[in-house]
Amino acid sequence: MGKNHMKQLYTRWGRELDCEHVLPEYPRPLLRRESYINLNGYWDYAFTAKFRKPTDFTGKILVPFSPESALSGVGRQLQPDEYLWYRTQLPIESDRIRAGERLILHFGAVDQACRVYVNGKEAARHAGGYLPFSADITEHCRHLAAVEEHGDAGAPELLVAVQDLSDTSYHARGKQKLKRGGMFYTAISGIWQTVWMEYVPAAYIEEIIAKPDLTRESVRLTIRSASDLPVSIQVREPALYLEDEVSARYPARQGSGQLIAASAGRSNRELEIALPIVRPWTCDEPYLYCFTVTMGTDKAESYFALRDFAITPDVKGIPRICLNGQPLFQNGVLDQGYWPDGLYTAPSDDAFVFDILEMKRMGFNMLRKHIKIEPQRWYYHCDRLGMIVWQDMVNGGSYYKHWFVTYAATLFTQMQLKVPDSCLRLLSRTHKAGQREFVREMKETIRLLHNHPSIAVWVIFNEGWGQFHAGRITRIAKECDDTRLIDQASGWFDQNGGDLQSIHHYFFKMKFAPESRRATVLSEFGGYSLQIPGHSACDKLYGYGTYKDAAGLKRAFAQRMQKVREQIPEGICASVYTQLSDVEEEANGILTYDREVNKIAQP
Repeated sequence: MGKNHMKQLYTRWGRELDCEHVLPEYPRPLLRRESYINLNGYWDYAFTAKFRKPTDFTGKILVPFSPESALSGVGRQLQPDEYLWYRTQLPIESDRIRAGERLILHFGAVDQACRVYVNGKEAARHAGGYLPFSADITEHCRHLAAVEEHGDAGAPELLVAVQDLSDTSYHARGKQKLKRGGMFYTAISGIWQTVWMEYVPAAYIEEIIAKPDLTRESVRLTIRSASDLPVSIQVREPALYLEDEVSARYPARQGSGQLIAASAGRSNRELEIALPIVRPWTCDEPYLYCFTVTMGTDKAESYFALRDFAITPDVKGIPRICLNGQPLFQNGVLDQGYWPDGLYTAPSDDAFVFDILEMKRMGFNMLRKHIKIEPQRWYYHCDRLGMIVWQDMVNGGSYYKHWFVTYAATLFTQMQLKVPDSCLRLLSRTHKAGQREFVREMKETIRLLHNHPSIAVWVIFNEGWGQFHAGRITRIAKECDDTRLIDQASGWFDQNGGDLQSIHHYFFKMKFAPESRRATVLSEFGGYSLQIPGHSACDKLYGYGTYKDAAGLKRAFAQRMQKVREQIPEGICASVYTQLSDVEEEANGILTYDREVNKIAQP
């Protein structure tokens, strides 16, 4: 392999991919209807230098894999001065549209900005490469439905135009970089989460907001719809859903599925329902309460869990992170969410489950999802398998000044110097539009993921990458959700806010002093590297300590974990080992990039 080239690795799920049934599971577990139309599969694609519909399409791309990924069948980087076009036909049911139903088109995520056209007319615009959006395309299809009644009108054309400025602008980008290397990885673009449609009644359930309350032994539910309508809710007995094979109906390992509570009210108003059976959610017993919402002819399934994350002082007055009132050391792993064959897109649901269960088998009870938002299927599996999640907001900002936010900041931390985050030029956050965009997307992220019981912590900023006015941003996040803990500034540039004193420790002797209010967490450490022949993507190696064999790596890992455990009585409440898997040059994963070798567990 050359200096700038990578060996193409495949996961077992990528090798076994059924291109006719790509990611077929219902993509939105928290608001699930009986049926939907999955639009994943082969679409036409083309690249253009100007924003103009191509006259010819280059070939086929396998949606929802980005064109940069091997599984897409394209293997081509979208540049900031180009446009990527997608085209497919929509399989509409004209009789349903004529009967008055609405047709909603959903995109899980498109990176970064796009326009959506149905039959040549714009149906939606969206900016933000990590968040879902939808469009009601009923009126765009109504003419065809009427024509079809008298003959064959053909299927509507769906056209999507994408532009991705990647790391050349201030938009959210995570670990993506056009010139990958070290701790930054191959940039992706375009559609990278499931595209799907569903038919709904004229008046339908748009959103379900669940606020479980363990103390009150109840749940408060709000059903959002365009107009206030009668709703009824039926809650079933809490159960465990631990099977690896998961159907749309959540087959229960325990529990009869019998109804335990019911209530009626109106949409857009909060309903509180008392729960006669109380089974809290824990890592060992992640009980979920499934429930059904009925509004007119619309019906949806969802779930919630009873659990509480809080900080409480122990007998020595040291703040401790508690789950359901009991101190719980959160032993975590940094999870980048990259795959060698799908890049940002996991090749299957089973791949998600494998990562989660493999980390649980290693004794970890928490994953820090690192500056990326996953499809909601991933969070659902964490919910049902009892894996705590720390969710990072996706970082943005202009070109990072690494001499300041990485090297100098590491020294500031070692010297225990507090540096204000008002130096916006050094933190790459001078664009007002970028600041407003970050706040808007943070709010949308919290709203999108709020109902997932596995999420314990919102991580606002990481290592000063695009950080700005952290105190104000933290207050906004708390207003959006006061039920989770907040890591205001993971690593450095701590502004003494949030709920956690968040330390990154890779190079120097760890220094910390417990605080009286915030819990102390080691939010990144380790990063020990080992290349496994045949399972490494790059010759070049990046990490925070390199080992020549598995025995040396295992000894170092065990010694480091032991030192962390020794710090628990002194005040450490959580730790996050770097990292779950190798990613490109960064060979410091517990698992190899292709998920074939567990470096720590192997003989």
